[in-house]
Amino acid sequence: MTSAKGSRPNIIFIMADDLGWADLSCYGREDYETPAIDALAAEGIRFTHAYANSAVCTATRVALMTGRYQYRIPIGLEEPLQGRDIGLEPDHPTLPSLLRDNGYRTALVGKWHLGDLPKYCPLKSGYDIFWGIRGGGVDYFTHELNGVNDLWDGETNIDRIGYLTDLLGDRSVEVLEDYAKSDAPFFLNLNFTAPHWPWEGPEDEAESLRLKHKTDDIMPIQHWDGGDIATYAAMMRNMDDNVRKVTDALDRLGLADNTVVVFTSDNGGERFSKTWPFVGKKTELLEGGLRVPVVVRWPGVAKPGSVSEEQLMTMDWLPTFLAAAGGAPEPAYPTDGIDVSTAIAGGTLPDRTLFWRFANHDQKAARRGEHKYLQMGPNAFLIDVVADPMERANLKDRRKEIFDALRAEWLAWNETMLPPDPEAGRHGFTADKLAEYYGVDS
Repeated sequence: MTSAKGSRPNIIFIMADDLGWADLSCYGREDYETPAIDALAAEGIRFTHAYANSAVCTATRVALMTGRYQYRIPIGLEEPLQGRDIGLEPDHPTLPSLLRDNGYRTALVGKWHLGDLPKYCPLKSGYDIFWGIRGGGVDYFTHELNGVNDLWDGETNIDRIGYLTDLLGDRSVEVLEDYAKSDAPFFLNLNFTAPHWPWEGPEDEAESLRLKHKTDDIMPIQHWDGGDIATYAAMMRNMDDNVRKVTDALDRLGLADNTVVVFTSDNGGERFSKTWPFVGKKTELLEGGLRVPVVVRWPGVAKPGSVSEEQLMTMDWLPTFLAAAGGAPEPAYPTDGIDVSTAIAGGTLPDRTLFWRFANHDQKAARRGEHKYLQMGPNAFLIDVVADPMERANLKDRRKEIFDALRAEWLAWNETMLPPDPEAGRHGFTADKLAEYYGVDS
């Protein structure tokens, strides 16, 4: 499905970092507004049952890049990605490499978090342009992770002055200005680090300096003692301003009518996020850790101001965008996602079951229709997440046949995935800090 003009659409995919389901004003946030993203929703469609492939970021980014469950390859088992020689293998077909094979220009501006040089790089995985950070997060002003600069132009480490969210927005506009000089379609992947910690708004450079000189925390960037609701609001308003830079550039350059714009998050929210009416947060397979906002403006396809309850997942974007581009996944790497353009156009999707697992607390989950199977360690649940979005009523005995079927389906699916890596996520942190981060006993 293409745009109203009938030509292959340009694609801009914007991913926020640790954004909660209700952190946009169009999803219910009340203490600040996100007018630029709200405008995308008013001009397109907003999904209320969209999911991230994982409750943490690297795993979800693997799914976005490959269109597959992240548990199929080793990098998808890793979080946090720290201190190991592991990454997205350059020979694996990716969303940008497959689009590039179909004539698209491809750019990543922002967060990569899928492996370090020399083996792993956006430029080795299908992007023609990379400008951003390689790790999971940096200080917004120094662009450092633990005292090491992590801002890159391609494979060149660079120094720039400025608040990172602004720099990413400005660089994206420069890419669009260059792309507007040619008729070839493009894919721009803008991965903000906002509103991921450290908790620094655009006026908080003094806090950045304080963190830079802090020595009593192995990971000062995680900012255990920082942040508040006002700071979070400032970070969100600034990100929204930078989304407006991109949409304004599309209008100014005459690209808006043939450009798909998607805005979403890599997982559920963290400390200052709003996830109502859900419970849970990042690292948890409760709805608050998995359900994410998805806004799609697709001229000629998405009806302005529409809302859909169809169930989407991060891995669906690869087959959706490839279909729009006239391409297809590599047969040797079949996608686990589906083309969701019919849902974007206001239609329905075929029934299917979505699956998750996460090593923290031995979590397992599957959703089909309104029902969700959830396992948290020894405790098993069946929840009607439509009638009970807070996941309070355990229906596993009342609806035993559904519980047994979903659990069996999860077990069969899991047999087709790689087993959990016991070493994943336990490198680069002390045991105490890892336990504090994940909320478990060390």
